[in-house]
Formats: sequence, C-alpha cells, structure tokens
Amino acid sequence: MNFLKRQTIQAQQNSRSSALSRRTFLQAVSAGGGLLLGSGFLIGSASVAAADKSIAAASTTAADAPVFNAFLKITPDSKVTMVVKHLDMGQGVSTGLTSLVAEELDASWEQMQWEFAPADNHRYNNLFWGPTQGTGGSSSIANSWMQLREAGAAARAMLVAAAAAEWKVPAEEIRVSNGIISHGTRSSNFGAFAAKASLLPVPQKPAVKDPKDFQLIGKTIPRKDSNEKTSGKAIYTQDIQLPGMLTALVAYPPQVFGKVKKVNAAKAKASPGVVAVVEFPRGVAVVAENFWAAKKARELLKIEWDLSACETRSSDELFKACHDAASKTGISVKNAGDAIAALAKAKQVIEAKYELPYVTHAAIEPINCVVKVEKNSCELWFACQMPTIDQQQVAAATGIKPEHVKINTLYAGGSFGRRACPSDYVVDAANIAKQIPGRAVKMLWTREDEILNARYRPMAVHHIRGAVSSRGKVVAWQHHAVAQAILRGTPFEGFIQGEVDGTVAEGIEDMHYTIPNLQVQATEIPIKVSTLWWRSVGHSGNAFVVETFIDQLAKAANKDPVVFRRKLLADTPRALGVLNLAAEKSAWGNSLPEGVARGIAVHKSFGTWVAQVAEVRVKDDGSFKVERVVCAVDCGVAVNPDVIRAQMEGGIGMGLSAALGEAITLKKGVVEQSNFHNYPLLSIDAMPKVEVHIVPSAEMPSGVGEPGLPPIAGAVANALFAATGKPLTKLPLGNKV
Repeated sequence: MNFLKRQTIQAQQNSRSSALSRRTFLQAVSAGGGLLLGSGFLIGSASVAAADKSIAAASTTAADAPVFNAFLKITPDSKVTMVVKHLDMGQGVSTGLTSLVAEELDASWEQMQWEFAPADNHRYNNLFWGPTQGTGGSSSIANSWMQLREAGAAARAMLVAAAAAEWKVPAEEIRVSNGIISHGTRSSNFGAFAAKASLLPVPQKPAVKDPKDFQLIGKTIPRKDSNEKTSGKAIYTQDIQLPGMLTALVAYPPQVFGKVKKVNAAKAKASPGVVAVVEFPRGVAVVAENFWAAKKARELLKIEWDLSACETRSSDELFKACHDAASKTGISVKNAGDAIAALAKAKQVIEAKYELPYVTHAAIEPINCVVKVEKNSCELWFACQMPTIDQQQVAAATGIKPEHVKINTLYAGGSFGRRACPSDYVVDAANIAKQIPGRAVKMLWTREDEILNARYRPMAVHHIRGAVSSRGKVVAWQHHAVAQAILRGTPFEGFIQGEVDGTVAEGIEDMHYTIPNLQVQATEIPIKVSTLWWRSVGHSGNAFVVETFIDQLAKAANKDPVVFRRKLLADTPRALGVLNLAAEKSAWGNSLPEGVARGIAVHKSFGTWVAQVAEVRVKDDGSFKVERVVCAVDCGVAVNPDVIRAQMEGGIGMGLSAALGEAITLKKGVVEQSNFHNYPLLSIDAMPKVEVHIVPSAEMPSGVGEPGLPPIAGAVANALFAATGKPLTKLPLGNKV
C-alpha cells in the first residue's frame, strides 16, 4: 500500500542494522529441546569458555525454558521452522522469507519448514510501518531483509559455539554447510546441538554473508507452498471445520451506507436448518447448520432498507462531476518551473482527458472468516492481512481485550488489497458470532455478495496539457488528477501528508521523467462509494495516464517512443536500464508482421522499476489481441528469480484484465455488476506470452507483488496508438479500436 511509500523508501535508505538495534531485540531460548530465536538483534560473539559453562546446565534447564517471540526454532530432528510474519496470499513470502533465514543458517532447503506468526505487533512488527503487524505495499522481503538474515546468522553462530565447546576446538575452524556442522572427521546435524546452543549468549553482531557466497538467495529454489497447494493440503478458511460450527450468510443493503429499517424474518427462521437470524450494524445474517440452508433462508428475508445516506448518481454523472472538478484549480502537489507560462508560449499544445472506472479485486477466494466468541476470549481463523488492526477492531466489536483475541492466519486465495484494513468483513463476522457465544461461525460471501460489498479502486479523471519544442523536447506538463481518497476514514488517515491523499497523484507528482516545467494538482472528490487500495493502488491507473500521454508527446515531437524516453530518463539510470533491456529483448525497432504493433511503458512503484513492451495484433475489423509482453524488472537483489517472474506474470495478467474489460458501473447509485458474467476477467486464451528479464543488482530488495501491474495498460494502449494513430484515454479499452 503506497500510502507508506515515503516511510518505506526512507527505511530502505537507512541502515537495516541500525534500524533493528533501535526497534527490536533477539532472544534465544530453549523450547522443548529446540532452539528459538526472536524478532530482532543485539548481536555479538560468544566465547567457547562461556559456552562451556552454559552447556553444563543444558540437560536440566532446556525442557523448562520459556518460549518467547521467535522467528525460527530447531527441533531435535533438525527441522528448522521459520515463523513468517506476513500473509502469503500467493505472492510467495513463505518461500522468500524462509530462504533468508536458511541462507545465513547454512541449512539445507529440504529441512526448512514454516508457519504463520500469531498476531503480535511487538514481536512481528512490519519494520517499515512502526508498531503494526501487516502485509502490504510490497514490503515483506524489503522490511525483513536484514532482520531475518541476522536471525539465521545468529542461530548459526550459536550452533557453531555449541559444537566448538562440545568438540573442544576453536569455533573458527568449524564449518556449516547444507545443514551439517563439521570439523575434520567429525560432523553432526543441527538437532544434536539445538538444546545446548539455545542456552548460549546471543551474538551481539552476527556476520552476514557476502552476496558472492549466497547459495539460496538469487537462485531458483522450489516454493515451500507448491506441494500443499497442488495436493489440496493447503488450508484456507473454507477448509476450516470445527465441532458444532455454523454457517452465516448476510443480507447486505443494495448500496453501501444503507441501513436496516425493518426486518420480517419469520419465514427465514422457520426454514429448515436455521439456528438464528441476527441483526448487526451492516446487515442481517442468517445463521444455519450449513451453507445451503443459510442461502435458502436468506432468500426468505423481508427487509426494508434506509438508503437515505447512499449515492444516487449514475456513472456518467459521477464522471461529469470529476471532469467539472478537474477543470477547476486543485491542490498543488508538484510545481517545478512555470508550466502555465511555458504552455502559453508553446506553438503546439497537446491536451488529453482521461477516464478510469471503478474496478474490484475479484480474488479467486471470496471473502470469508471463522469466529468463535467466548465470554472473555475470541478466536478467529482466516487469511489475515493486517493482524494488528484486525485484532483491535474485533476487540472493539466484541468488548474483549485485544490480547484475548487470537488470530489463526491461513492462506489467502488472493487479496490484492481487499483483505487489508479496514476489515469490514472481519468485524461483521465478529458481530454475528458474539450473538451466538460458544459456537464457531463461518461467515461466507458468495461472489455476488463480494462484488456488491466490494471496496473498489477509485474511479478517476485526469486533465493534462503538454508541449514539446521545435527540437522535440518536452517543455511543459500540466496535470490535474481527480479521484476519491482511499485513506480517508481508515486507520491510516494519519499518513496523509498535506491537504490531499497521496494515492490520488502517486506516480505523477513523483514521475521519473525530467520535465523542466511541471505542474501537478490533485483533488479528492467525495462520492458515496467505498474504495480501497487495489493492487499497486494509485499507480495502477496513473501509470496508464502518464505513459500514454508520453507517447502522445513523442508523436508530436516526431520521435520514436523509446528514443524519446531515453532523453527524459538520462538522469535516472535504473529507469533507463529497464527501458533499454525491455527494448533490446523485444527487438524494438525491428520490422514487425503486418497488423502487429509495439507499445512501451516504464514505471516505478514500491521501489521497483519495470518496463514492458506489448506486441498487439490488430485485425481488419478493429479487434485486437495482445500476443506478447516483454518485461524488464529492477527490484534490487533478486531473492528468488522464479517468484519474481511469477509476480510479474501475475501482475501483467491482472493489469491486462482490468485494462481490457473490467469496470464497475453505477445506475442511480446501485452497482450494475453481480458476477463474472457481467464483470469479465481475462480468459486464459487471451493471456499473452510473457517474457521476464531481471536486472542484476546489488541494491536492497524492493517490492515485486505490485510493480508488475502498472505499466501493462499503457504499453497495450501505446501499441494500439502506434497501430491506429488514435490515442486511447479511457479504460477499459474493450476488444476493438
């Protein structure tokens, strides 16, 4: 979530070691004969002499040692369990984070396993966010990079010290490789020394590897979740079955901000299998023995809604309101040079007006949550993306202390921002379950429920004017972005800096092109429709706008789009690097078959540079197909190249789906879409061939979950612009030009 962009960038620029010493600490304790290491580090070296003294007491104290906050534990059978503090929603953090520990521990990949962390923001804090545990903003690897490497290095040092004491040899002569500790002819596995090592002094500053010595980082290794997911063993919320568990389906108002006015639930209560019908602040829930009983009973509810606080305008009226706002003066978020004066002097001014619709997340797994409320405790099972906030909001809803709200995090079948806060559905489930204490309640949403109650990517309008000189240089750019604020009314509203939500103009006010006269304004427009961050947040639409307008300027300057961009990116080497790599790998400039055109786009989000070239075939009837996408990505150190490629491919597929056909529309304030028949997603036969090329880098790792998405819409639109000469300024593009 890019509302944390500035904090994230600053954190990446700071020394990870110093940040950790300020925020976190390392605790090493024995647990059941194993070694556990905590969330941060006060690191130094332990002498063999000190080790001897500690080891003497190991046999009598190890089993009784308390279990503290831990990122890893080593059991007597040498299994290393990594505690993952971030949600795995398909982006592969269970593999990536585990590999950081395994690398520095010199463990074998086969002995590594992992589990989700409990909700505890003191021990499992996202280091970029302050005292908040959560996943988002493509920050998982970046914030954990040194934290987990040092966890592995500390554990390795303690194992070595224990072995050195046992074997009566200098620690520096001991070798660790592939999960085996050795000295001369002697060797042992981790488990043999785990209990003794756990009692040693914690290293104050463990040495981490030189990148040239990496054995796992930078290599393609098997994902830890593949076997579970392909065999059906992976546990999702839908798989949870608890004794006496009930199923709840909710009747929500037809519009957001609607309220229950009157309910007649007599027929629903009499329906077979129904246990209760309960009201709560956002709707009416039917609680039954199973899904089908709840669904049939929900159809029997007679509800009168109060819709007085709801939106009443249709999409065309909302776009008009946005255009009206864009034609006026907005809040200045970037002002370099004098764009107004430069435009007034320009001989040729290019103007464009853009429209971007609402889109929804449409994750493959619809929203769901299991909650069991007791008198003084509450337990939840679901794909938890924001444990700290979910814990607090559930506590507020149930009247139970946050520390007594236990969250069991499960896999997520996608999120793209929807499972982040504000966790409306989690609170709904808690509000339902508290009315049936002592029994677990699984609240399910159908696809129709999810689309109706979605929190959409905001609709947006952009007005732009630009000019190029007679020599083909950009001399001015004036831009006004209008959209709903995402952060207003959320727990993260305090992150708004200045007068306007930064998500409205992100990727514009900090655009990577060097333009001497640049004015960017932003306006938050109030619309009574719920919005939320959608994969890559403001970048997802703003990159389309910036990159297609760049191509319009290139055409006005009579320049090739790649050559034109090179001049504008001369001072930004990493942007230039992905531009040149994508152009080279796509054979930009070479002749193409008749009817095929190329388009390019470059964008930076979440610290990562991505360039994409789209090859599009346009038929005589105007229909077209995206046949090939060449993607170049610079994300710093490539922790797992295979995961990076997968995320680029996934981002391209999702971005292309939204670019071609996705749109949520309103008629008199009511959402017109209800399922995939009228909210079509990209079909497999429309997915292009994708090539991903990773720039070798020694920079700190940056995000990969979201940055693959923003460039694709612009690259495709620019290819169509090259083919037809007609600029495209509205999404979705449809299937004809």
